[in-house]
Amino acid sequence: MSITPERKQELIKKFGRAEGDTGSAEVQVAILSERIGNLTEHLNTHKGDLHSRRGLLMMVGQRRSLLDYLKGIDQARYQSLISELGLRR
Repeated sequence: MSITPERKQELIKKFGRAEGDTGSAEVQVAILSERIGNLTEHLNTHKGDLHSRRGLLMMVGQRRSLLDYLKGIDQARYQSLISELGLRR
């Protein structure tokens, strides 16, 4: 359900804008997308886990906020990020 440190470092290296960049919107969205995917798989098998479902909805909202911020700042970065992650919209 959680993301491994190795996978997190791969995402940081792939989506980071500079060496050691962990705070940019792209990196945060990529890590949230990975966590959302893992949690979605968990909820497919454990349908009654309502606490995790609430956490999933909060993560989706946070990702949406970051994507809206990125769209307002730089449209090109937003488009490249959603195409790379395979997100809709």
